[in-house]
Amino acid sequence: MKKYPSFSTAVLAGLLAWAGTTVLAQTSPMGDLPTAEQIAKFNPAVIPTPTRPSQISMHDSFVALAKKGDIDMLFLGDSITDWWRSNGKEVFDKNYGDKKVANFGIAGETTQQVLWRLQNGEGAGFQPKLVMLMIGTNNLASTNTDGQIAEGVTAVVGELRKDFPAAKILLLGIFPRGGAGEMVRVRVANINQMIAKLNDLDHVFYLDIGNKFLDEKGDFLPDAFLSDRLHPAAKGYAIWADAVREPLANLMKLAQTPSSK
Repeated sequence: MKKYPSFSTAVLAGLLAWAGTTVLAQTSPMGDLPTAEQIAKFNPAVIPTPTRPSQISMHDSFVALAKKGDIDMLFLGDSITDWWRSNGKEVFDKNYGDKKVANFGIAGETTQQVLWRLQNGEGAGFQPKLVMLMIGTNNLASTNTDGQIAEGVTAVVGELRKDFPAAKILLLGIFPRGGAGEMVRVRVANINQMIAKLNDLDHVFYLDIGNKFLDEKGDFLPDAFLSDRLHPAAKGYAIWADAVREPLANLMKLAQTPSSK
């Protein structure tokens, strides 16, 4: 059975990988490892953290797919992406069934877990032309601030740029959740405002389709989302597919253009 690093080992390794010389500069001249207090100063949303044991088998299946290659389009994220396989299966088959698409979504994932997955096999062995990413909503259940979550999304985008330098990244704004006016909805809007700045119109293309799920009062359209006001229902996945059809097609063409950077 494959062995994975313990949580503390992975966190420390991730900290060193992301913080690099900043951490080392804070340690003693003898090269001691960072103290717990020093580690605590860093943003946990950017420290790669192993996916949960219950989901390791799914991660392993993604690594196997990555090694096989032949993937043009990668969907990456948490349960909202994962559930293209269930709530959105009919919509997925209709829109992407004839395309070389891999879905690397895992329910419950945070930015730090997606970072770990990419660094542990999911970001190697293939070179997709296009990545559609949405991540960060599960970080809202932690003590992460909005700024920290935005930094976590930024770290994932940075890892994707490193792993897939030629790919175009369609970065989706976090979908709305909760009711109109609820604090979680306000936080999502705040985070999206920050990650929108990652849009460089070269490799990263930001798109917020959240309003397409809502009516003029900010309530979810009937049957678009489940009663948890977090996960799309079949109608929500259809709205999603319609909203990204043209952007995905345009970015795929751009990715296939020889002169594209």
